[in-house]
Amino acid sequence: MKHGKNPRPGRYPLRLRRRPVPWDRQVPTWRQARPTVITGALKRALARPSGNWYVVGAAAGVRPDRPLARTVAGLEVVIWRDARGRLVGGPGACPHLGAPLAASPVRCGTLVCHWHGLALDGTALAGWEPLPVHDDGVLVWVRLDAAGGERPTPVPVPAVRPPLSTALTSVWQGVGACAPEDVIANRLDPWHGAWFHPHSFADLTVVGKPGDADEDDRFVVDVSFRLTRRLVVPVRAEFTAPGPRTVVMRITDGEGTGSVVETHATPLEADGHGRPRTAVVEAVLATSGRPGFALARRLAPALRPLMRAAAARLWRDDLAYAERRRHLRALGRNPG
Repeated sequence: MKHGKNPRPGRYPLRLRRRPVPWDRQVPTWRQARPTVITGALKRALARPSGNWYVVGAAAGVRPDRPLARTVAGLEVVIWRDARGRLVGGPGACPHLGAPLAASPVRCGTLVCHWHGLALDGTALAGWEPLPVHDDGVLVWVRLDAAGGERPTPVPVPAVRPPLSTALTSVWQGVGACAPEDVIANRLDPWHGAWFHPHSFADLTVVGKPGDADEDDRFVVDVSFRLTRRLVVPVRAEFTAPGPRTVVMRITDGEGTGSVVETHATPLEADGHGRPRTAVVEAVLATSGRPGFALARRLAPALRPLMRAAAARLWRDDLAYAERRRHLRALGRNPG
């Protein structure tokens, strides 16, 4: 894997592009974006173990008065916090008459069915069995052994993150008519960045990619995050796939070194037309050694909506990419 020069952080994080290249005059990347490289990395990612863990949503979404609910791999799941603040969870149907527990309130750490008042405290009751759940400080996970079919692990595969005590975090969530593999394939194609997202990226060059037998599957990219047409923040970033439903982007040089973006693809239930649906849960953990970053962390409540809006803008494009990939596969055409 060959790397070019690193975009070293300077005194000021911003750069002024002297002569911005028009969109249609940038260097084409289709020759470098070889389908065999992308599909090879995808196949190896899909073969990695997950321990049967699935991301359900943001940890901040588990409120004291109501559960966090989602259909994961076709199974209704509810997760809430007990009286001691610990996560508990299980199937989303009441064991009495099947009422949707997603619509039921939490009272003093107990989930109370709104049909007949059956109370669940997170322990087994009347055929209702709890599910293993995990809170990593940013995201909530549930373990579904029947759906995953793998050897279970006590906790999800950990990702290297900046310390939560020094990071600015944000979580965006969206849903697309595609399979998890389509989302992962999108993230394992860094070549599309400046072409498909000209509003967000410029001067993108892939300086390192995995070979056919590279188990690391590390894509290394030099790219400038665009603030305005000419004002950019250049960084070096790497993309890795630690599991079958996760891709991690980490800034390794430049402004915000150590920051990560975790993209998790969670299968849902099929839509009314039988098409697969996937939830994209993307967690940003930003960090910086600059003195002013402490102020940014204090302004987190005001910054998080802006961070989610930026993610939503990118995923409007990328979900279309993933859905198109699924559509081609349904037609019998190999998108790779």
